[in-house]
Formats: sequence, structure tokens, C-alpha cells
Amino acid sequence: MKKKFIAAVVFSFITTFLGHAQYTQQYAVQQEGEFGIGVGAGHYFGDLNTRARVNRAKIAASIFFRKNFGNYIALRVGASFAQLGYSDIYNTHNQYMYSRNLSFNSKVWELALQGDFNFFRFMPGEPEYSFTPYITLGAGVFSYDPYAYLIGEKVFLRPLGTEGQGSALYPDRKQYSSMAISIPIGAGLKYAINDRTNIGFEILHRITNTDYLDDVSKTYVDPSVFPANPDGSPSNGQLLSDRSYELGEPIGIPGRQRGNSKQKDQFVTAMFFVSFNLQSYKCPSAK
Repeated sequence: MKKKFIAAVVFSFITTFLGHAQYTQQYAVQQEGEFGIGVGAGHYFGDLNTRARVNRAKIAASIFFRKNFGNYIALRVGASFAQLGYSDIYNTHNQYMYSRNLSFNSKVWELALQGDFNFFRFMPGEPEYSFTPYITLGAGVFSYDPYAYLIGEKVFLRPLGTEGQGSALYPDRKQYSSMAISIPIGAGLKYAINDRTNIGFEILHRITNTDYLDDVSKTYVDPSVFPANPDGSPSNGQLLSDRSYELGEPIGIPGRQRGNSKQKDQFVTAMFFVSFNLQSYKCPSAK
């Protein structure tokens, strides 16, 4: 009786193992998509950084989901954060910009939808198809709210109307929105460590529809736009509209160029990322 029991157990184990082996032979792993996170740096280009110098990078991060449509094409939805900022004190090549003495910082939160195209077939788990460069293009929306520091105090610039926004003296200048549209364009590399995990690096440039990422766009305005404080001292609006007085003779003559309204602001991020593959099983013979 004992021998029969042992034989039955052994037989059950063998049939179970063979059944599992047959299952894995009949069904292939299919990579459905990726869930990933990235960390890196962001940089701003605009009225305070007209030469597109990359010399004041700040922290950036992202989270994304990528849905695969075959081995070459994918659709991605992602959310990202970038701390951006710049100052005229870095513009030593241009005396006027240096004397202008403007600066800003802003936290940018973006939600974007992008299409990705792999140059090579990408199949995690298959060593010969574990690496590919890719390009990406999409559309997004982001929030921003530029601020500066005045005597050590953090002051948000948009409500001040530093270029006469909202003033009866400049009726054509409306307060700009804290939301804007972005067109992300970029390229990257990714490598599958195994069938579950990928690593990569991506540079993503954003063309935007706003010229106020830095709160600088048009011309200086009449100081009367900014009423004095109750004690008679200059308001924050006046002090932050023209900061050239901090370095010498004020240059903020009404109508003089403060920024370049013909060119929109832009920003870029460079990130290392890790992603985790979402898998399903598919019968190879299925159509």
C-alpha cells in the first residue's frame, strides 16, 4: 500500500511537471508595455538665456506608462516635473542683459502623450534584440508659476503684472495663464537587462506656446502702473519690474525692450530611467 502511494505521488509530480513544460512551450511571453520612472536634470531657454547655454541645470523627474504596438512603435503617457530658473548675472557676454539684472525660478509640472519609434526591433528577453535607439514626438500641457527672490523673500511674479498686465494704461496686455502647451521632441536609448527590466537615457526638448515662462517678454512700462505701498515705499511690482537699480543706473525706460516677444520660451530635460515590462502569454499559433 505504501509503495502504491509513493508511486502515485511520483506519477502526479511527473505529469504536473510535463504539463507545465508543455504549457510554457505552447505559450510565448508577449511584452504589452512598460511602467517606468526617470530622474535627471532640466534646463530653460528664453529671454534670459538667449544663447541656449546649458550651465544652470536643475532637478527633473518623470513617471510614465508605455503601451507597445509591436516591436517598433509605442504610445506613451507620462507626467514630469522640472525645476527651472536662470538669471541675468550669467549674461556676462552682453552688458545690457547683465545690467537688466532679472531672474526667475519656476516649478513646471507636465502631462504629455507621445508616440515612440524604435530604430531596431526591441524584444526584452531576446539577447539579439535587447537594445535600440528611438525617437519620440508628442503634445502636452504644463503648469508654471515664475517667482523671484527680493531681499531674501520669495515673491511670485505673475500676480504683480511686471510688464503692465491688467493695468488700464496697457489694456492690450492681459495677465498670462499659468498653463501652457508643449510639443515634446526627443530621442533616447534603451536596453533590456532581462525580460522584465529595462534601463535607458532620454533627452526631451519642449517647444511651448508661452513667452512668460520667465515672466519676461515685451517692454518696460511706466512706473505709475505700480502703486506705492501704504507707507510710501516702492511696491514689489515696481522693484521686480526693473531690477537694474541693484547694479547701478536704472535702465527701465518705458517702451525700452525688456524681452523678445517674437520668440517663445523653451525647456529641455535629460533623464536616466528604469522601466518594468508588463507581460502576457500568447499562443504562437494564434492569429
